Amino acid sequence: MTILIPVDSKNRDECIISSIEENKAWALVRLDEGKICEVEFYDRREDVLEWIDELVVINDKEFVWPFLDEGIAVLIAPFQKSIDEIIEAYLFKDLHDFNDSQVEED
Repeated sequence: MTILIPVDSKNRDECIISSIEENKAWALVRLDEGKICEVEFYDRREDVLEWIDELVVINDKEFVWPFLDEGIAVLIAPFQKSIDEIIEAYLFKDLHDFNDSQVEED
């Protein structure tokens, strides 16, 4: 399982989620049996060559349509900031589905 998160730096212990437009890096988190087995940072989204299962964004205003077109599910982390907080919320199904937030607004 791979999860992509736009973040404000490449420092694993200090980075927090940021908007897609303002991010400084992309964190690709690999999960195995519910645990983080690797976090790899990329400068550009285009540099990530492997399959991405989920994208986590900071809010429902993010421009995520290119990801949805690729078949990548998009989740929103409304309160979580760090990679560890986001992954914990993901595992407990506490992140919001982007598609659900769009339906509510219509």
